Amino acid sequence: MKNTISTFSLVIILIYTSCSQIEENNDPIIGIWNDKTISEANKSDENLTHEWTFNDAYLGRYHQYKNNVLDYKTDFRWTEDNGVYTITYPGTNLPDNIVSMVGTLSGDMLEFTDGNLLAIRE
Repeated sequence: MKNTISTFSLVIILIYTSCSQIEENNDPIIGIWNDKTISEANKSDENLTHEWTFNDAYLGRYHQYKNNVLDYKTDFRWTEDNGVYTITYPGTNLPDNIVSMVGTLSGDMLEFTDGNLLAIRE
């Protein structure tokens, strides 16, 4: 009987200590962003568009479309520091993107530090 109570107590303690609260991430960058509107304005023979899907685990998926056909996809990581977001693409030759979020009357945009647009919220 003592052994059963000890075992039960140990199981309860292990269950209680192994449970942890997952921090909720409400960052406004979470969602789908693309440069479709920007690409359409640049009218070229080869229509390239890009799409970034940011999730709450500081990860995401990047897609590149050529003439509306999926051409390339990879995962990315993102961090935020005082309103500046760094997007990295581990295992690829893609350069890091350092952007900030800008809100306008026409919607939210991700803007490079030099003022050029990266993407618009979908």
